[in-house]
Amino acid sequence: MLGAIARTVHRHVEVDDVRVFYRESVPDRVDAPVLLLLHGFPSGSHQFRRLIDALGSHYRLIAPDYPGFGHTRTPDGFAYTFDRLADITEGFVRTLGLDRFVMYVFDFGAPVGFRIAERHPEWIAGLVVQNGNAYEEGLSDTARGLVGLTPHTPGARDAILEVLSLAGTRGQYETGVPDTDLLAPDGWTLDQHFLDLPGRKDAQQSLIFDYRTNVERYDDWQAWLRRHTPPALVLWGTGDPFFTEPGAHAYLRDLPDAELHLFDTGHFALETHLPDIAPLMADFLDRTWK
Repeated sequence: MLGAIARTVHRHVEVDDVRVFYRESVPDRVDAPVLLLLHGFPSGSHQFRRLIDALGSHYRLIAPDYPGFGHTRTPDGFAYTFDRLADITEGFVRTLGLDRFVMYVFDFGAPVGFRIAERHPEWIAGLVVQNGNAYEEGLSDTARGLVGLTPHTPGARDAILEVLSLAGTRGQYETGVPDTDLLAPDGWTLDQHFLDLPGRKDAQQSLIFDYRTNVERYDDWQAWLRRHTPPALVLWGTGDPFFTEPGAHAYLRDLPDAELHLFDTGHFALETHLPDIAPLMADFLDRTWK
């Protein structure tokens, strides 16, 4: 029997002069559990399309594009920092009238999401962490090299532009993936389309230079986890070139009741392991949403 396929709407809302694009599934129940999907670099809400198809008929999945990503449009002079990404995402949540949700944090979604969690712990019904790092031991040498870049570092901008090239974007998908036949080329092709829009590479450079502010807040986020002990499902591609497996295990130090699942894949685990991950998420949502 064919399983239910989600109906998804695509909309914009205005938040502080930012035109935020988002995708939202329309579940069968008006009281369905809510899952806020926070995407990573260099992607956008489109990375969740297959997940929304898989789960969206039973749960309300909402995936915005941050400023500087996807279809979201920003005014001239917007300051691309993680604090501002969190500000706009917080405003987006308020605009939609969300007051309780499970939060999925992936890559850049972790620093955006943990800022929101610090500001509004009452909103967080649970956490799904997929290669979203919050621990020093989870940083690879590659990640440490990027974090250490400043606008004054010789060659920094050239190094970042290499990461933002098509080869760099594709490499983020393929590195650590044993069977690359499972990867649809649409992912990195669409990511690169958005990266190549006017002003987008400058926005990404600013965010990479600002990434050190996330590492500086790791202790605060770990303290938040210990204090609030949210239910947590940790999903991790062990071949991630940026965020290594020790970063996944580290969550258990602060959330000993968290559920941890490791997958033999890379950074974008949903691309190769959606059939494994979607049921785990559905079970977690059913157990967590009370």
